[in-house]
Amino acid sequence: MDRLSTLLTHFGVNAGTFHSGTFCGTAAYDGQQASGHLHLLQAGELLLKMGDQPDLQLTEPSLIFFPRPYRHRLFASEASGTQLVCATLDFDGGAGNALAAALPDYLVLKLDEIPSLAGTLEWLFNEAFDGTCGREAVMDRLFELLVILLLRHILSTTGQQPGMMAGLADARLARPLSLMHQTPAKAWSVAELSVAANMSRASFAEHFRRVVGQTPVDYLVSWRISLAQKRLREGRPMALIAEEVGYESPSALARAFRRKTGLSPREWKGN
Repeated sequence: MDRLSTLLTHFGVNAGTFHSGTFCGTAAYDGQQASGHLHLLQAGELLLKMGDQPDLQLTEPSLIFFPRPYRHRLFASEASGTQLVCATLDFDGGAGNALAAALPDYLVLKLDEIPSLAGTLEWLFNEAFDGTCGREAVMDRLFELLVILLLRHILSTTGQQPGMMAGLADARLARPLSLMHQTPAKAWSVAELSVAANMSRASFAEHFRRVVGQTPVDYLVSWRISLAQKRLREGRPMALIAEEVGYESPSALARAFRRKTGLSPREWKGN
């Protein structure tokens, strides 16, 4: 079972390249916009300021990933020889969707620390600096591919904070989580999910709560509501959404929605 493709089927990412080439001066992002960002330092030096975090002086080719809106500023002097490629990132379902919300606020990685991205990065930089026709369309798609490869990288790392990504990175929890992601309308029981994890019911429930930070039942409700929010944004009728995400009626979905978000579906959509 492909633990990542199911997620991306629901919550794909769309990139929009907005800078490629020499960078000097200041660029500020106030965190109020709807998009995340991906900045690639190809050469030179760059000073990164992020809210209340310590300043980071980047002197090697690096990747800066903000999956959600996040206040930050970039600085470079004319003498630093900075070459930068940047894109906005918009996840289907909005910045608060289940996948985007499960990712860290930001990642800053040296490019040589993520060799699995090397081929795509080389292709993207060639497009960015060669000036061939169709380059922006190609770069947008390559940025989207970079995000998928970066998600793979995150799933391969250890020591993550409790949440969806930690669960998908866990060899025993990846399958039960993927089953819930793939078939949210099914009334999954803890017993069924524990069989998928090849664990006892009690051991599975405790391990799930510790790694994911929620009980399996609470997680399933959260996943369903996240899918419902995406479908509401798409303008789909409540009756159809309720059926797709496992509720016997629109009113049952509305009650679960209010318990989870504090708002009715209509109130939430109007915000």
